[in-house]
Amino acid sequence: MKIQAEARAAAWRARRRTRTISPLQRAKHWSWVLVRTVLIAGFCFVILYPLFFKLSVSFKDRLDVYDTTVLWIPKHFTLETIKIAFEALNYPKTALHSLMIAGVSTILQVISCSLAAFAFARLRFKGSGLLFAGVIFTIIVPVQTLMVTTYLNYRYFDIFGLIEWITGQRGLNLLDSYWPFILQSITGMGIKSGLFIFIFRQFFRGIPVELEEASYIDGCSVLQSFTRIMLPNAIPAIVTVVLFSFVWQWNDNYYVSLFLTSTDVLSTKLPVMWASFSLNDPLYAYLVKNAGELLFIAPIVILYIFAQRYFVESVERSGLIG
Repeated sequence: MKIQAEARAAAWRARRRTRTISPLQRAKHWSWVLVRTVLIAGFCFVILYPLFFKLSVSFKDRLDVYDTTVLWIPKHFTLETIKIAFEALNYPKTALHSLMIAGVSTILQVISCSLAAFAFARLRFKGSGLLFAGVIFTIIVPVQTLMVTTYLNYRYFDIFGLIEWITGQRGLNLLDSYWPFILQSITGMGIKSGLFIFIFRQFFRGIPVELEEASYIDGCSVLQSFTRIMLPNAIPAIVTVVLFSFVWQWNDNYYVSLFLTSTDVLSTKLPVMWASFSLNDPLYAYLVKNAGELLFIAPIVILYIFAQRYFVESVERSGLIG
């Protein structure tokens, strides 16, 4: 067998030596290489240009703003602009609030969306198709159309009128607290929860049914099968949902403006900072604004640097690309 394998390898090498590539084939090959290089360079430029621009602007001095010869590299490199934006944003406090909201919402969304997706993927009950159609419908409908209803729901929060019946008051005021984010996430109504349920459902449907049936034979309940069989095999989907949920919640400006009246977060503090600085010196305010935006995206960039390998693998295995 070894001699036959060596003979086949030698014959293959001989054919490779004798085979010639025509000039037309060579031209097609290098043309395609050139096209791919131009496309990749163009996409990289479009994606990385805003980041490089903010890095350049954020470290410029006030004198560089009025110097027309300064384009990318500052003549007077300084951290003063970063320091001013850091203090204007009250960065440690606002970043902590943003981190708390994004972190808690992400954890609760993973729990609620995975449970709902497991029910849609494995449990058969009447009306499941109609309910799943409603889940898909939440992806399509803009959340702004429910603004008034959502606001009143948490301004006068009540459960079937029980709170009003017990206390005599018209519900509880949950605004300016974390409770609206917690309740939305734990009930599967958070930011993009419909999409996350769809991702989990598609992944659970790809797991062999035999694994689940074997767990039932061993005496596992439905919940035990979910925690011991489904979740350990759904790590790629979990990583995808965690990253998407955290980033979207971190960047959210709609819900935090609707629910939080006195609690500052980064996504709402940035426009206020820009407005306060632009009254005196608009050009320098532009530098401070870019420095503040750089501080705003810094945690996301750091998260991506450490999680990029897991993110790419999870997206490939969760079926988001095809």
